[in-house]
Amino acid sequence: MLPAHSYLDMLHIPYTLANFSSSTPKGAANVAIALRINENQTVKTLIFSTDKGEEVLVMVGSNKNVISGHLKKVVGSRNIKLANQDIVLETTGYQIGSIPPFAWQPDGFRSFFDLELLNEKVLAVGAGVWGNEILISPLDLLKASSAIAVNLTNHELPIYI
Repeated sequence: MLPAHSYLDMLHIPYTLANFSSSTPKGAANVAIALRINENQTVKTLIFSTDKGEEVLVMVGSNKNVISGHLKKVVGSRNIKLANQDIVLETTGYQIGSIPPFAWQPDGFRSFFDLELLNEKVLAVGAGVWGNEILISPLDLLKASSAIAVNLTNHELPIYI
């Protein structure tokens, strides 16, 4: 049992375990292939650093890219970049590749959830160890992560819906 599992159990949030070979190449798109699910069901858990010395977590489908302007507006920072692997490890306690989007954040840590993820019945998120995934509904993921749901990937829609 991993800390992410214990956290969900403590909150009584339903989930399913999913495993794939640890020799699978890194990346959420490869997880989708290994688990035989659609790419938009696998969640990239990204850590961004701001010019204000803050790190934030962003969840988007593996087949999506974050619109920089949208993220800058929701975070309230003009200069945002993907955090390097050392900052990710220091911030989350996890290596890039299987960062759970919950269970490790200190009070006040901000997480953002792309609204497009709500279109899926089930999502796959990292459990903390490569080869282990958690299958969870979008609403349960929002609850577990205490994330703010915003449009981060669709140019046609406003940021806040």
